[in-house]
Amino acid sequence: MPLVDPVTMSSSAIVKGAVAQSASTTKATSGSQGTDSTTTTTSTGASSSLATLRPVHIKQTLAAQTVRHALPAALTALYLLRFDALVADPVPVMRNALPVVAALQMTYALLCLPAAGEPASKSNRKPRPGEKKKGGDIGSSTIITALLASVLTSVVTPFLHFAMALFGAPFLTHGSHTFLCAAHLALLTLFPLFYVHGVDSAAWAAVGGFRAPLDETFGGLVGGLFGAWLGAVPIPLDWDREWQKWPVTILCGVYGGYLLGRILGGTLFWGKRF
Repeated sequence: MPLVDPVTMSSSAIVKGAVAQSASTTKATSGSQGTDSTTTTTSTGASSSLATLRPVHIKQTLAAQTVRHALPAALTALYLLRFDALVADPVPVMRNALPVVAALQMTYALLCLPAAGEPASKSNRKPRPGEKKKGGDIGSSTIITALLASVLTSVVTPFLHFAMALFGAPFLTHGSHTFLCAAHLALLTLFPLFYVHGVDSAAWAAVGGFRAPLDETFGGLVGGLFGAWLGAVPIPLDWDREWQKWPVTILCGVYGGYLLGRILGGTLFWGKRF
């Protein structure tokens, strides 16, 4: 016979069962609250990392502003001057122009853009009167960053070649044509982003998801990709023009889209997101 509590007039077994049930309910409630708080923390961390990605500020020095405005004119002149030769024989023209474009992009990055890991306030801060600007360490670090960005751009180029083949580029023929076109696309659109963001996973997740704020670097990527897609439109049309052959119109779209996206991203749409 179970013992009865003389105060509550209830069995001790019933009391123990009620206490155990209350304890299990409390644990379940605390466990669900812990899961909710973990989910909230994760989503908050993802949104905060996205919010902390700021648009890239161009350096305010005279040399930076000069190169910033001269680069579009130089790339446009290079393309227009070599357009007839590009139509006649695309491979040697694209191959010979690649070092020139690389030198222009390298100059633009070194003089105009903050290197990966370099605070924007530090790169844009003007020296005080009488203060000597220390440029030894900064100069060496930016050169190393530019070289690493060049290596990463070279590594990505074969993947762009494969992506172009998936989107309809000739796979068994015109291999050198497609590879050189992918190299120009990577050098124009990805090299500045590698220089600015390095291998920051959060930044590249925002760039790959088209959630990064628009600036000259990200705007150039968006414009270059859209221009490459738009440049494929005239190829299948039966106009029987020599410039319709692969990859003349694609390269034209890459350069035109990159320059337009870079200018609009750095001015009218600066800081805005999709």
